[in-house]
Amino acid sequence: MGSLEMERKTVGWAARDPSGVLSPYSYTLRETGPEDVYVKVTCCGICHTDIHQIKNDLGMSNYPMVPGHEVVGEVKEVGSGVSKFRVGDVVGVGCIVGCCRNCRPCNADIEQYCSKKIWSYNDVYTDGKPTQGGFATAMVVDQKFVVKIPDGMAAEQAAPLLCAGVTIYSPLNHFGLKSSGLRGGILGLGGVGHMGVKIAKAMGHHVTVISSSDRKRAEALDHLGADDYLVSSDAAQMEKIADTLDYIIDTIPVFHPLEPYLSLLKIDGKLILMGVINTPLQFVTPMVMLGRKSITGSFIGSMKETEEMLEFCKEKGLTSTIETVKMDYINTAFERLEKNDVRYRFVVDVAGSKLDHITD
Repeated sequence: MGSLEMERKTVGWAARDPSGVLSPYSYTLRETGPEDVYVKVTCCGICHTDIHQIKNDLGMSNYPMVPGHEVVGEVKEVGSGVSKFRVGDVVGVGCIVGCCRNCRPCNADIEQYCSKKIWSYNDVYTDGKPTQGGFATAMVVDQKFVVKIPDGMAAEQAAPLLCAGVTIYSPLNHFGLKSSGLRGGILGLGGVGHMGVKIAKAMGHHVTVISSSDRKRAEALDHLGADDYLVSSDAAQMEKIADTLDYIIDTIPVFHPLEPYLSLLKIDGKLILMGVINTPLQFVTPMVMLGRKSITGSFIGSMKETEEMLEFCKEKGLTSTIETVKMDYINTAFERLEKNDVRYRFVVDVAGSKLDHITD
């Protein structure tokens, strides 16, 4: 097990203010407790939520902030009470690192809905210290919020699955939408949307990608394997597919009308919202009432679902479509992500960036 040190210094890249510009930052990790796992970070994916956080788009940011919640690394030390992991394991850490463990969601193993959940970064841990994310050399995480990466799955491929992958898997699992033969729509073809196509296809669904332009048609059909591609501004195409979809996963993170997409759903069809949007959305109630349709939402996934999703992706041979970068490119990567200039997920090679040799 090795000796448990009281404190460890680590180096990450942190935003210092709402400009969102990241730079090297040294800080101290908490003491490795009995239930904790000390993880040396190998790589970390970049999520659009990271932009909202570093730029204080939601008005809740605290600085300095080391973002990153798609973390893969190697276990270097475990606490005396850790039973799930051992030194040398390749593991993942996602969006959450704590919960109350006593509320209804926690007791139902859907801790992502706990009102006292603790985020991987931009939050305060139980010891009163700020949480910091995966754009850093190391993390200390309670074993409950660590998952084993399946043998043979590359670290950089696994990283986006810890957010984008489980964000898709969870609603399909919860709403009973895993059966082969279903017809689904994926609205928005970014980091989450591209995993939506891959996971839904692997479940045996007929998948239609819905986009505002024809620009991503070849990508959707030829590279990701979607069955159909629908341009939402084409009234004739929209009419042709009306009343045919069992569900639509809506990943668009900006204001958009819902009514055109509600018309595509069958009776009892579900429009599942996943984009973080601060502007109220609108629809007329008959669009829902006359088809007994549902507008619902889903938020990442539970630790149990994360484990299931990773095994599913291994079994089906699913991988993320990524672009790997070093840490010194991260600010450029954020700029490109804001312009949707990535196919489809940036992953930072943290270990290869040799952060231990950098001082703030």
